[in-house]
Amino acid sequence: MKDKEREQQDVMNQLLRMVAPGTPLRDGLENVLRAKTGALIVVGYGPEVMEVVDGGFSINCDFSPNYLYELAKMDGAIILSEDAKRILYANTQLIPDPSISSIETGIRHRTAERVAKQTGQLVVSISQRRNIITLYQGQLRYALKDMGVILTKANQAIQTLERYRAVYTQTLTDLSALEFENLVTMHEVVYALQRAEMVLRIRMEIKRYVLELGNEGRLINMQLEELVGHAEEEARLLLKDYAKDASEDRIREIQHALKKLSSDELLDSVLIIRLLGYVSLSAVAEEGLPSRGYRILGKISRLPAVIVHNLVDRFGALTRIAQASIEELDEVDGIGEVRARAIRDGLKRIREQVFIDRQI
Repeated sequence: MKDKEREQQDVMNQLLRMVAPGTPLRDGLENVLRAKTGALIVVGYGPEVMEVVDGGFSINCDFSPNYLYELAKMDGAIILSEDAKRILYANTQLIPDPSISSIETGIRHRTAERVAKQTGQLVVSISQRRNIITLYQGQLRYALKDMGVILTKANQAIQTLERYRAVYTQTLTDLSALEFENLVTMHEVVYALQRAEMVLRIRMEIKRYVLELGNEGRLINMQLEELVGHAEEEARLLLKDYAKDASEDRIREIQHALKKLSSDELLDSVLIIRLLGYVSLSAVAEEGLPSRGYRILGKISRLPAVIVHNLVDRFGALTRIAQASIEELDEVDGIGEVRARAIRDGLKRIREQVFIDRQI
């Protein structure tokens, strides 16, 4: 996903929060929709909006869904404050620059699109005949969907996420077993990173549905959080284990680059290997790739990140940490005998559990 697309996504998410079911603004829009009167509403007032507004009368009262419904019975546009908490003007005429391009055919929607492009403010157009609420802001255009349609899509996406999460969990289990045996190759690392990014992308799609569902999306959001869990942190630690440069800045760069990849590019193993910082692709593809141990050590309870870093800095690889004696672990900064035993016992339990899970 390109930077511009991500910026547009953020703007759209803000718009969806403003008009989500359960908000006063959405209640007012639904009232107008049911009344089949149609409406043209500008959210935000400033010099840019003043240039396109003509006539009407000042209201300047607190916003109320019922007030919006009553004012929409008049033909003119309604102007709200930027936070949609006050109704400023009603029955106004909007006269945007006619030279601004518009793909709309109806007068109300064409006016809404041009005003949004000219002012940069959110403009809501409610179709009188088609019963559709359309949002415009800048170059963005989005038609709100029926709640039943969104719920169906959200549930389908949750089912897809369940399957992808199950595959990702099994992939990490297999990878953990190979890490303890020092048998990991770049193929397993790339596959795990691809599964992780797929899970995170499905999560983003479902987040959009949750935003649009508003109060009705609580259960979907609970399912989402339970399924995804710590997937993003797991993916970050996976990068710290295998990226050639494991510095925090470089890890953030790789995460950002992965998000920008298209679906086809994400499946390109060579591209993923290059993102990890490896140039000699033929050599690294099949040779062993020792894990630094960040991800596995992160599973040990009450083990601070600074201690994990000190362990990796001292031993360099998970297998060496797992084979280290109590005395050797005790020599690491911040680790006493008690913590050294906890680390050794923790790694032993994790290893046993991994091999049990792999056989199930």
